Amino acid sequence: MSEGSIPDEEWERFLREAAAGTPGAPEEPSARARMVTRRLAAETGPPPGWRTRTPARRRRGKGWYVLGLLVAIGVLVVALLPGRLTGWWGNGDPDTGSAPLAAETARPDQPPPTEAAPGLPTADDPFRGSPARLWSDGATGLGLPVARATGWMTKAEVARALDRSRAFLVASSLDPGVLRGERPAKAIAAVNPQQRDVQDYLAATFTAPTRENSPLLLFSRFDSTKVRLAGDVVKTRGLITYREGERGAVEVRTDVTYVYPLVRAASGSDEVARTIVRREVVMSWDDPAKVYIEPGTFSLVSYKVDSANGGCDTSAGYFTPAFRAERAVTGQGEGPEADPYDRSTPMDTRMRDADGVGCGKASRL
Repeated sequence: MSEGSIPDEEWERFLREAAAGTPGAPEEPSARARMVTRRLAAETGPPPGWRTRTPARRRRGKGWYVLGLLVAIGVLVVALLPGRLTGWWGNGDPDTGSAPLAAETARPDQPPPTEAAPGLPTADDPFRGSPARLWSDGATGLGLPVARATGWMTKAEVARALDRSRAFLVASSLDPGVLRGERPAKAIAAVNPQQRDVQDYLAATFTAPTRENSPLLLFSRFDSTKVRLAGDVVKTRGLITYREGERGAVEVRTDVTYVYPLVRAASGSDEVARTIVRREVVMSWDDPAKVYIEPGTFSLVSYKVDSANGGCDTSAGYFTPAFRAERAVTGQGEGPEADPYDRSTPMDTRMRDADGVGCGKASRL
């Protein structure tokens, strides 16, 4: 008898009781019942719950290879173009697909990239096609370094000097009235009145401007009868640093590029021209115990300017941008070509390259 079989005597008794209808006699299991019984006996563990589902395992195949390749490509793109991808998720310019640039903390080592599809600026989008599209607006682009005690000043006094240095830049190069050609009285008041050579320059530059005594060395001005700003935004990018100067002074060096979008003053004009001005101003916050100086003012150490599409004749005392038709006729000058958005070249080098060659050419505007 094999294991699990029923003895003949038991089977015969079962048949007799079933035929006689004996109460409580077991019924013969059906074929389906016997099949289910055998299946349950072969299974291990409890049956699955009615709300559970065990998904079928997928076999490895070509789908996994393709997915792995796509992931690898995605990682490579993120590594090479992080800013562009950031823009896709709404943190940058929706048209350029790039995130706004962080403030400069050191001089860049190369010019900004050229736009893939620059296009022409419009009154609604005056910075189209320009690297300045990702620069900061106005004073927000004039980031200040962390203050620390330097020279004769405490940490708090250095912080105040940095704030006042930035205020001078705003008053001289961003103030709407000054941009319209008004006299920069607030900016002038910040300059040490005891610095006679500078005061003589400031007195002459607005009454009888010349190439050597041009107000444009320190101030951005446009003739409001000819041009006006396109909108109310001037793009800026700059670096402000400081160190201990002569006689314990705190010397603040500012190197800022301003991008001014302009349209003709005539009503209905909508063609946009851009004037790019890079200006370096070095200010000395002197110790009044060692230098004759009015409290709250600074002495000018040096100031220089380099501009593109601002006109070659600075004796007028205004930047004079040329529009497309004018540039097509007059050209851009005979000097060396330079990128006005390039902040990787020190100002001294840029000025030396342009010295004595007249009006230079801008590689892009």
